[in-house]
Amino acid sequence: MHKFLAILLFSTLVYSATAQEELVFTGRVTDSITGNPLIGVSIIAGEGRGSISDPFGEYLIRVPEAQTILSFHYLGYHPASRYVNAMGKDTIILDIKLQRSVTALDEIVISAARYEQKLSDVMVSVDIIKPERIENTSTTSLETILRQTPGVEILDGQPSIRGGSGYSYGAGSRVLVLIDELPILSGDVGDVKWDYLPVENIEQVEIIKGASSVLYGSSALNGVFNIRTRHPGSIPETKLSLYSGLYLNPARKETVWWDRQPFFAGFDFSHRRKIKNLDLVLGGNLFRDEGYREDEYLDRARVNVGIKHRSQKVKGLSYGINMNGMITDKSDFLLWRDAGSGALRQNPQSISALKGSRFNLDPFINFYGKTGDNHSLRSRFFHIENDFASDPDKNNLSDQAYAEYKYHRKLSAKIEGTIGTSGTWTRSVAALYGDHQSNNQAIFIQVDGKLLVALNASVGLRFERYVLDGEVEYSNPVARAGLNYKIADHSFLRASFGQGYRFPSIAEKYTATNVGSLKIFPNPSLVSESGFSTEIGFKQGVKMRDWQGYIDLAVFWTEYQDMIEFVFDAYQTDPGQVPGLDDYGFMAQNTGRARITGMEISLYGNGKIGSLPVSLMAGYTYLYPIDLAAKDTLGDSPSAYLKYRYRHSLKADAEIQYRRFTMGCTFVLNSRMDRIDEVFTDLLFGNIILPGFPAYWDENNKPYAVLDARVLCNITRNLSAGLILKNALNKEYSGRPGDIQAPRNITLRLTADF
Repeated sequence: MHKFLAILLFSTLVYSATAQEELVFTGRVTDSITGNPLIGVSIIAGEGRGSISDPFGEYLIRVPEAQTILSFHYLGYHPASRYVNAMGKDTIILDIKLQRSVTALDEIVISAARYEQKLSDVMVSVDIIKPERIENTSTTSLETILRQTPGVEILDGQPSIRGGSGYSYGAGSRVLVLIDELPILSGDVGDVKWDYLPVENIEQVEIIKGASSVLYGSSALNGVFNIRTRHPGSIPETKLSLYSGLYLNPARKETVWWDRQPFFAGFDFSHRRKIKNLDLVLGGNLFRDEGYREDEYLDRARVNVGIKHRSQKVKGLSYGINMNGMITDKSDFLLWRDAGSGALRQNPQSISALKGSRFNLDPFINFYGKTGDNHSLRSRFFHIENDFASDPDKNNLSDQAYAEYKYHRKLSAKIEGTIGTSGTWTRSVAALYGDHQSNNQAIFIQVDGKLLVALNASVGLRFERYVLDGEVEYSNPVARAGLNYKIADHSFLRASFGQGYRFPSIAEKYTATNVGSLKIFPNPSLVSESGFSTEIGFKQGVKMRDWQGYIDLAVFWTEYQDMIEFVFDAYQTDPGQVPGLDDYGFMAQNTGRARITGMEISLYGNGKIGSLPVSLMAGYTYLYPIDLAAKDTLGDSPSAYLKYRYRHSLKADAEIQYRRFTMGCTFVLNSRMDRIDEVFTDLLFGNIILPGFPAYWDENNKPYAVLDARVLCNITRNLSAGLILKNALNKEYSGRPGDIQAPRNITLRLTADF
């Protein structure tokens, strides 16, 4: 009997031990804020048992004891532990949400290397704009918030980073604008329409300062704006915003042309949710702006949709499609009547109303392998059509198809590589610049590695071939390299060199038109421009009790060859005859070599000072932009400076919270412009194109300061209101000649979150 009980007890213990050996914990690890899966989270059970989460954030771990502690560890997040008593069970489902513990230096960026990196590890200068700042400043067009960023200027819609571009009359861009890493410049003109970008659905904007053609191709010669759109979290989110505002009277009362204050109003909405394995994102905007300048107005309707499906059958596979579309009815302000009472009244000869539409469809496929390798196939079809009712000869349309395959893999514990190929096809139909077709193909490769414990290095190479109307326009390789050295725990030294290039846009080569007395001539012989940029930078983390951030210092050098600039001259003169007024105008020309050197210092931070949350962004940029050919003959004279640049620029944004209220302000201080096109200050031609401008510029080309202020209030948990005052000092200032910016204006905004 005793022998039987002993055998029974032994058998029970063996069975129990065997059953406990089969105890399984499984679940999903996600970000507590976004709900996005976290890949590669370390899960530790008891002593010696471990696992990591897969590309979906899912994990599985077997443990020997029914009572155990599971620990979850992930870089940039607070560790989490869970005590579990699993008596009587063999499988436990345990989902974990990890909370971020990142400092400002731990912010994640994608654009700098085409894969996720901490901001402290990048080898070029990168700035980040968060969606909270876009919303709090009531930004209706992304260019508004971008031009408040250190080192960034946007003149009449054309972007420039650290003086890399001036003003090119609406054609071509040396800064490539991306939405989710895909280019959004028009195929024919090579410009970006800022009101087309979905500000209501932005996760963050990443600004790369310096040549980035190795990773992104043409038009990234001066840098990149990459707009990352939002993804849904574990909880559905809906946001509605209603806003309206008024333009107040400008400082010069004689320029007031209206009987009542012009107004603007808009409505934004966004919705994000997960439906099992499906991610759904919806957004839209309605906007009307009567304009503060006569015969200038804007009506637009925009919608965006994002659909992403995660395969259940094939682990790591996801696919979907994104769409953005807009219709618009508008008239832009081009030339004033005169510098006095007509400064905000449009020259009737330059009025050009249009109705336009544009949309893009972006199918994509992503696959994350078990070893962490990533296959990405992205594509975009982009259609633009503009109808000028009063002048059908200006009607135009363009279609562009773009596709890119990218493969990223961790080659070893210290080295990872990226390789990719892309192709673009463009068709343009326009009376102004004719019918044209172009295509280009590219292949690129980049390798990033850790040479020493604290030293990271990166090298990249790209080859691209561009064909326009059957003729090869460009076929050359470019390279980039960078180093990042961690001097101390929060101190990083970096150095980078990158080559770049830009194909001239179809509009730059072939446009023949006139706006009032301003003429544009074609130049079919225009060739691609190229160049390089290099910088040495230092990033230092700072912390004062509960407030932390970083200081960034960069010294940079940029050079261009065959630089494309619009040049005023006589272009249709018959041999032996004196040119007449009709022979003068602007033509895009390859002007030779140019150099921009300078430095930039920035401070970013957030946290609490005392008991009050405070965020700060501030930066100063100094430029020395020189036309090298002109310097050889003119020396260090303003006439040798590159056009449309501010040599000194100071920008800052600060925000402080007190109970339900958030108060903030944005400050911009620019020096005078040393040089513009001389034709505008010429007493003959300047007064013909823009009456009164030579005397106006002589009197008003001075340093100027612009101040915006805002007060926000959280009325309830789901409802907030904001009052935003822009150009609070009511300063009259302009970028390009005759383009006076908005006077003081005020906006009331209501936002509801559900």
